[in-house]
Amino acid sequence: MTPALHHRIDGPADGPLLVLGPSLGTSLSVWDPQVPALARQWRVLRWDLPGHGGSPAGLLPAGSGIEVLGRLVLDLADGLGADAFAYAGISLGGAVGTWLAAHHPGRVTALALICSSARFGDPQPWRERAETVRKNGTDSVAANAPARWFTPAFTRYDALVADQRFANAEAYARCCDLLAGTDLRADLPGITAPTLVIAGRDDRATPPHHSRALADGIRNSQLIEVPHAAHLANVEQPQAVLGALQAHFAPAPPGRAVRRAVLGDAHVDRAVTATTPFTAPFQDFITRYAWGEIWSSDLLDRRTRSCITLTALVAGRHEDELALHIRAAVRNGLTPQEIGEVLLQCAVYCGVPAANSAFAVADRVLNEIEEGEC
Repeated sequence: MTPALHHRIDGPADGPLLVLGPSLGTSLSVWDPQVPALARQWRVLRWDLPGHGGSPAGLLPAGSGIEVLGRLVLDLADGLGADAFAYAGISLGGAVGTWLAAHHPGRVTALALICSSARFGDPQPWRERAETVRKNGTDSVAANAPARWFTPAFTRYDALVADQRFANAEAYARCCDLLAGTDLRADLPGITAPTLVIAGRDDRATPPHHSRALADGIRNSQLIEVPHAAHLANVEQPQAVLGALQAHFAPAPPGRAVRRAVLGDAHVDRAVTATTPFTAPFQDFITRYAWGEIWSSDLLDRRTRSCITLTALVAGRHEDELALHIRAAVRNGLTPQEIGEVLLQCAVYCGVPAANSAFAVADRVLNEIEEGEC
């Protein structure tokens, strides 16, 4: 029987599976700051890289690529009977998640990449580090680990450095060789899972432009830069990273699918991207209440609801929202003639000036829709 990656499971046995991948030179304990909170809701699976923590060094043969680690993670999920899972990874662990999401899109429901990259820079420094470790052991890189991982202000790193010292030298070197050969840039457009990219603003190992390239390449992605954090951002700024992960992996609130169906992905994506801590409660409110309760009721069909909504927006002279809901009305099956009939009705009961403005808005939007379809 093929040995498995050393791993640990926390959280409810019936919870949705969340897999956490480590960075080079660390063990699964690198996730200690986040696991207690994450394990309240998710079944959290952490794993060690080959030759790190408790994983056998031989799991990564010489010349292995990123796909070898990806398949080892799939073996863990298969062993738990999990057809699909959410995934978060730091640096090399993030690259494993990128490969999984691109090559096994049906398995990864949501993805978070922390201080990671699609290509970890020039391959030569990785090869040189591999050679150094083969000759001198992991002590030769452990001494400089705090400077690579943290800002100067952070000093609580002794246990993490010890993990690097205890890593198997050959397995560590093979991970370096693997990073030298990793280039996932062509895979990014194939990722369909909702993706959160987190950068440490002071990260020198994978500077923020690596994270921006990930976010630019993955269509359904969001980028967050964490201040006062370097490469192990989840250790240095644990609450900031935890909050971002909890928000990203939280189950979709009722109404999100209906909101997208009526208003379209482009509008909802813009609204989500523009959300700030101040506006987040309002976005949550309208998603749950307006879209999760009112628009989700089957007592009225969506065509009827669009007619009612257009009338209310004309009466209130809410022209920006009217333009949005003209598009929604078309998406809900109303023809331009039917929209015009609604606006004529509004002229009688809401006033001619209001209807006059509404016709101008509707004419502009309907022309834009027609031109876009040609």
